[in-house]
Amino acid sequence: MNEQTLKATAAAMTADAKGLLAMDESGPTADKRFAALGIPQTPDMRRAYRDMIVTAPGLADAISGAILHDETIRSTTFAGAPFAQALQKVGIIPGVKVDGGTQPLALHDGELVTEGLDGLRERLAAYAEMGARFAKWRAVITIDDAKNAPSRGCIEANAQALARYASMCQESGIVPIVEPEVLMDGGHTLARCAEVTERTLHAVFGALRTQRVLLEGMVLKPNMVVPGLKCPAQASVDDVADATVEIFRRAVPAAVGGIAFLSGGQSAQDASARLNAMHVRHVDLPWPLAFSFARAIQDPAMRTWGGKEENVGAAQEALVERARLNRLARRGEYTVAMETPR
Repeated sequence: MNEQTLKATAAAMTADAKGLLAMDESGPTADKRFAALGIPQTPDMRRAYRDMIVTAPGLADAISGAILHDETIRSTTFAGAPFAQALQKVGIIPGVKVDGGTQPLALHDGELVTEGLDGLRERLAAYAEMGARFAKWRAVITIDDAKNAPSRGCIEANAQALARYASMCQESGIVPIVEPEVLMDGGHTLARCAEVTERTLHAVFGALRTQRVLLEGMVLKPNMVVPGLKCPAQASVDDVADATVEIFRRAVPAAVGGIAFLSGGQSAQDASARLNAMHVRHVDLPWPLAFSFARAIQDPAMRTWGGKEENVGAAQEALVERARLNRLARRGEYTVAMETPR
């Protein structure tokens, strides 16, 4: 393990008020979003969409790294360059999703555990050869009070898997993005999300220490602390910002290389506004607070593109503009008035 390289890469991923673009949707997930917009659901269309993203002029002004799917990192742009190489050429660090998705956790009704550790060491070596400098593994934590979820068993099983994945990444010279996502689904309150998020983070960092993971050489990709989508009492932007920072101060070690929030079903505007409020209301934090958004950056571009070649330029402009707004949010300079209706 080259500690200095890991530290430098993790720092670069959240430097200069930039953030990460998550474009690692699986084929079925991408096809589902395409279907909703009337876009043909084919590998060629997925390649065309990802080519549109990676070749967007000015994307590197706000994006420091991009998370690719296995299908994408093994493919090429229409210009014939491997996607990882195309990203590197414009100054964006390439990464890759390496988990195998979720499966039901035995004896835990409705709870999930992420799999994919088998053969991971070999896959990481292959991805490093393809140019990946970081990886991502997502764990899913569901709040369901009727089922007493999340259970200790679910949290601990996912924490252990995240830690084993992270240790293998660092052994391979790859920075791990550790993603324990407490889902927004359900009717839970802001306070309940805060409690579960804190408990999850404590378990995750306990497991990371046990597996000797270098905290400075990793990036945490967590949820913001928000009420469930069905909760009748939705929180203000400032309440979300304050609750999130409070929990992270309690649960995330200062040594961590960086924090890059997932959007997790928030609207693009909500995600930007909440990130902005954290930077306006809280200073002198021990780690940089960045973003690692997927739909909250991609959605306007996908709608504009619509699967049509003649719309590529306008879609790229929408993508870059959304990324730019999130960079402004990292600086505490974003306002809702900057939003352009589309």
